[in-house]
Amino acid sequence: MSREARRIEPADILPHAAYAATRETRRRALISMKKNRRVEVGPYVTFYFENFDTMLSQVHEMLRIEKGGDAQLAGELEAYNPLIPQGDELIATVMIEIDDALRRNTMLHRLAGIEEAIHLELDGEKIEARPTEYEDRTTPDGKTSSVHWVRFAFAPEQIAKFRSGAGRAILAVAHPNYGHMAILPPETRAELASDFG
Repeated sequence: MSREARRIEPADILPHAAYAATRETRRRALISMKKNRRVEVGPYVTFYFENFDTMLSQVHEMLRIEKGGDAQLAGELEAYNPLIPQGDELIATVMIEIDDALRRNTMLHRLAGIEEAIHLELDGEKIEARPTEYEDRTTPDGKTSSVHWVRFAFAPEQIAKFRSGAGRAILAVAHPNYGHMAILPPETRAELASDFG
């Protein structure tokens, strides 16, 4: 029921032993699904589109790692429930992934405000990304975070067009120091269409 309500409730959380017993099966299913929810845009930026299942897995994993039990659960739900699409939007974790620490530090200083320079173009119409309601992801000295969360709000006619497969869907970063785009493949578009109500 919580999946339809687009919100993780305490009743959705398995006890530690039950989760441990099913963890590998759940992870295999999630890996298969996440394959079509991952989009690379240029050499350093990857979008991981979230949904109820990815966030439920994240909450279970955080509880497994930190072993905080019920005392920890409320904080995890507060953090991850806002990242579940609510039927008229797509939400993505945006990762700036650079292995070399020196190069990463240099690029993060060059990419301040990147979360404000993201859009999805659907058949020539721009849908601007909005950063989620998290704290400022750029430090006072101008260094951006390597992790951002953005949401794309769709009008009903845009949802219909996205679902239909008509026109091209292009994910783009248009930052002055990082300009790249990627066409969403049909299998990714079909998977993300399931996020709409």
